[in-house]
Amino acid sequence: MSAATNQGKEMSFLGHLEELRWHLIRCTLAIVAMGMVAFLAKSFVFDTLLLGPKNADFPTYQLLCKVATFLGFQDSFCFDELPFKIQSMKVAGQFSAHIWTSITAGFIVAFPYVLYEFWRFISPGLKENERRTSRGFILIASFLFFLGVLFGYYVVTPLSINFLGSYKVSEEVFNQFTLESYIGLVRSATVACGLIFELPIIIYFLTKIGLVTPQFLRKYRKYSLVLVLILSAIITPPDIASQIVVAVPILVLYEISIYISKAVVKKQAKKAKAAHG
Repeated sequence: MSAATNQGKEMSFLGHLEELRWHLIRCTLAIVAMGMVAFLAKSFVFDTLLLGPKNADFPTYQLLCKVATFLGFQDSFCFDELPFKIQSMKVAGQFSAHIWTSITAGFIVAFPYVLYEFWRFISPGLKENERRTSRGFILIASFLFFLGVLFGYYVVTPLSINFLGSYKVSEEVFNQFTLESYIGLVRSATVACGLIFELPIIIYFLTKIGLVTPQFLRKYRKYSLVLVLILSAIITPPDIASQIVVAVPILVLYEISIYISKAVVKKQAKKAKAAHG
């Protein structure tokens, strides 16, 4: 009897692994499919999207110029051209950049489907009421991710490129960046911000399983501020203005996460009281 039970558990565990494997395969296929679309749309992905933030007519620079002109210091934010060039230093540099950029674009576009596959894997283990209350998970998580990607692309990326592309230690030294480093900056800024904006969703699930409480989040708020500033320093250039611009929405997300955690705990307490009553 005991052996049969153990064998049943083992089969159940292997069955879960097999199911997880197929979810991962479908996620990979979705990313590859979207990546192939991005690969074929090379001109739009590179000329319009990736290389857009290096041009003076990029919307963020235009907005900063208008604000600076209104405040009377347009010399700092209005320019006709960023003083740097982009070059490829390797034989297969441009092709490699094309491949990895397409994969990254595929992941970003296929992110809602990846969440859907993740949800399909974990939902059978949830109770009916938990499944019902978490129904909007994919929509909200996707919205936050794309909001973070847009923030990274239109705020963090141009601030970083403008600062690092214009920075000089001497007039004798000119900036000429490799294609890999430029794309790496754009990729890390957009994807990192997209994942960071998932913080409320992460806190929601951590609270549901009891690993995080609103008291814990409030108690360590000052430590989280330090972590946010460190994180901002990692994904932005080392100037205070850019770090503050990035830190503010992350801190707002942290405060929202506290209220989400509080709501989850309150709801769990109400259910526990009703069950015992």
